[in-house]
Amino acid sequence: MATPGKFSEKEINPLGSLDEWEDDLLQRYPDPDTIAKDKSKEEYRNYDDPARDTVREFYRLNHTHQTFDFVQEKRKDFLQFNRKEMTVWDAFNFLNQLVDDSDPDTDLDQFQHLLQAAEAIRADGHPDWMVLTGLMHDMGKVLCLFGEPQWAVVGDTFPVGCAYSDKIVYPEFFKNNTDYTNPVFSTKLGVYSQNCGLRNVSMSWGHDEYVYQMVKDYLPEPGLYMLRYHSFYAWHREGAYDHLLDDHDREMLKWVKLFNPYDLYSKNPTPPDWKQLRTYYEDLVAKYLPSTIKF
Repeated sequence: MATPGKFSEKEINPLGSLDEWEDDLLQRYPDPDTIAKDKSKEEYRNYDDPARDTVREFYRLNHTHQTFDFVQEKRKDFLQFNRKEMTVWDAFNFLNQLVDDSDPDTDLDQFQHLLQAAEAIRADGHPDWMVLTGLMHDMGKVLCLFGEPQWAVVGDTFPVGCAYSDKIVYPEFFKNNTDYTNPVFSTKLGVYSQNCGLRNVSMSWGHDEYVYQMVKDYLPEPGLYMLRYHSFYAWHREGAYDHLLDDHDREMLKWVKLFNPYDLYSKNPTPPDWKQLRTYYEDLVAKYLPSTIKF
């Protein structure tokens, strides 16, 4: 948890909602109307002021505080999974505490948004493990309910322990990060070796890594890559960090790219019919996941 008194309320919650981060993504990475059913992509994230200072402030904090040591501290803390143990369905109810009234695209709760992503994947005939990946991909946002600041939960992810790519959003803010002038961390490879593979790279801390670690024993490798790297836009959208990739990463990239549009463009105002879908998803969860999950 954030140390009491270390950050002000505005530093812990610079965004009006977690969805403002996705807002920014939709402006930076528009996509064809292949998944969005009830709106055109131009209608998504229709705020009066698209240039929201809160997003810049969010990334200023993210890029300032996401140091190599910070990430190791968070991994040591949260990857003990000693805070809660819940069924998947109780976990969704817990996640729904993050429902946000300020989102202009939907008044659906977190579970319904995840269900829409899963249903879009299912409608396109993808394997059932990918449907489950869609259902679970934002489960790691429960970190906010454990006291984590927003910038340590969402946001574009990136490697720590080596030089920051200028392909990362708002790269100018990394000058505030103590690692920026570190003689080791500021080099191209930093603490890593050429083509070491992303599995050997520490990523900035957030919901991607947390949910990956939570379910890494239960889903196929492509699904795990989707979970772990869906916010690593500097890689899967901008082609950065090739020097850290191995052949396995390059093979898995197609799966991350396949998943990304379902993450960004499946949110629609029409709620899924849970009564009709419940049996399918209860069976799907039971097929792949244990009866309870540790958080």
